Amino acid sequence: MKPEPTNQIHKKAITAWRINGFFTSLGYWLVPVGYALVAWEGQWPWWPVYLVSGLVILNTILQASVIPVVRWRHWRYQIDENEIDLKRGIFIVRRTLIPAKRVQHVDSSQGPVYRSLKLAKVTIFTAGSIHDIPALDEETAEQVRILISKFAREAQENV
Repeated sequence: MKPEPTNQIHKKAITAWRINGFFTSLGYWLVPVGYALVAWEGQWPWWPVYLVSGLVILNTILQASVIPVVRWRHWRYQIDENEIDLKRGIFIVRRTLIPAKRVQHVDSSQGPVYRSLKLAKVTIFTAGSIHDIPALDEETAEQVRILISKFAREAQENV
């Protein structure tokens, strides 16, 4: 059996995922607030507001504190001349092997949160799918992008 990948993404991924989780959770707050506005004017019961608010608070706490840490602990990758090995997942663990000869091109990108934390995401494109290695520091992302591109070029020349 192939050994587990050993490279870990940057620890700042936790902060980035916490920020994204918090802002994603804000959208869920529209449900209890909207219901409360309707219930205020009419004869609707208030217990659904309390129930949904509790669930939204729990979701916000999980998305902005617990899940990012657990997610970071379980994200691993490994790159060699033959393949890219990605392992991620909390409840459902996904392990992806991308043959270097199947790689069509590689990108790196930064959104506003990643840019503020000096992180980047490396995206690997094959004919049938797209794979990401999230939250690498900018220098590592550049090195990974170049390394994958080099291995893909070499693998296609050897075919």
